[in-house]
Amino acid sequence: MAHWSYLKRVVDVELTRRLAANGAVLIEGPKACGKTETARRQAASEVLLDTDLAAREAAAIDPGLVLEGPVPRLIDEWQTVAPMWNRVRREVDARKQPGQFILTGSATPADDLTRHTGAGRFGRVRMRPMSLFEAGTSTGSVSLADAMNGAATTTQDPAMTVRDLIEEVARGGWPGLRALAVADAAQAVRDYLEQISRTDISIVDGVRRDPARVLTVLRSLARHTATQATLKSLAEDSNVPEAGVASYETVSSYLVALERLMIVENMSAWNTHLRSSHQLRTSPTRHFVDPSLAVAALRATPDTLLADLNFFGLLFESLVVRDLRVYAQALDGAVYHYRDQTGLEVDAIVDTGERWGAFEIKLGTHRIDEAAAHLTTFAGRIDTTKRGPAAVLAVIVGTGYGYVRPDGVHVIPIGALGP
Repeated sequence: MAHWSYLKRVVDVELTRRLAANGAVLIEGPKACGKTETARRQAASEVLLDTDLAAREAAAIDPGLVLEGPVPRLIDEWQTVAPMWNRVRREVDARKQPGQFILTGSATPADDLTRHTGAGRFGRVRMRPMSLFEAGTSTGSVSLADAMNGAATTTQDPAMTVRDLIEEVARGGWPGLRALAVADAAQAVRDYLEQISRTDISIVDGVRRDPARVLTVLRSLARHTATQATLKSLAEDSNVPEAGVASYETVSSYLVALERLMIVENMSAWNTHLRSSHQLRTSPTRHFVDPSLAVAALRATPDTLLADLNFFGLLFESLVVRDLRVYAQALDGAVYHYRDQTGLEVDAIVDTGERWGAFEIKLGTHRIDEAAAHLTTFAGRIDTTKRGPAAVLAVIVGTGYGYVRPDGVHVIPIGALGP
């Protein structure tokens, strides 16, 4: 990863808030998404357990040896020393002061039971690769927070082209790659996946896995980005010539490991009240935490993506979902999808508990009318006496202006969307 200057992140404010309310804060996210640099902006001292061998050996003997220092003290990649969690918990109990520690981790330990004792002591912050706004590519002239409060979303054309969007997807939201040429950044992401397939996926839970099989599962996930592909479909698509088709159990175990590494982040179905007897479909929508991982898994290039805009439309959807997740988290919200047995789908639902908004995601402006019709049909199926009406119905597009249609549906170019 190349050297870079710090770019402000949406979670900076959330981290400050969590430190004021908790003895320790855990920042979780995939490797290279910027956790350490974000933590350093607010830490007074640090210990890097993944790179400082002496510190890791000392911590393995007595975790308390690395906890002393000005606070907040950053404990980077804490999960490399498993007893660290409980020792930090006890130290927080003893000190009885907020803002003592920041822990970062790029893998969820296989034995999650040890972490449940953090209730009431640890705040948690999820980090993802940078959104377009954080990377400086989006103007941020349309605020998701404002839209969720009912504001109009008119904006000038941010002048992004489809080629610009393809290059953004290929480069990804990795802070250390922003200064690189697109081809070099894409190669770095391929190297990232290679590292995961050969080393990281086995370290996460101690189970040895075939790197070739891991790469086939990653490619299968890439081909099914932004779809509700079943385990059966993924297994049938994960063929290794020497070993044949993977079993459902194998694919399932690989997916769990990839989720622990936080490079796969599926989108759950929205559970809400409907006016009629329509049944909700509950299969998750498949997404990498950043669409550049799908590009890397398939060894695609900007030119090959430009030649297949149907597939790039799925990658664009994944890009928008990534950004919505970053912005929704700042509102204490989450992002879901909707599909019922009639086939009606909505690409993204932002739900903050108090409000909800529905978003269709279309690369081309020629599909705005179709998407708006889906949104109005969907809104009519919600029992608003139990859930309340939508705060916003919007179509997020790749290019063009932002405006509100006569039917009340907003049109938002991704190059203008921000928190």
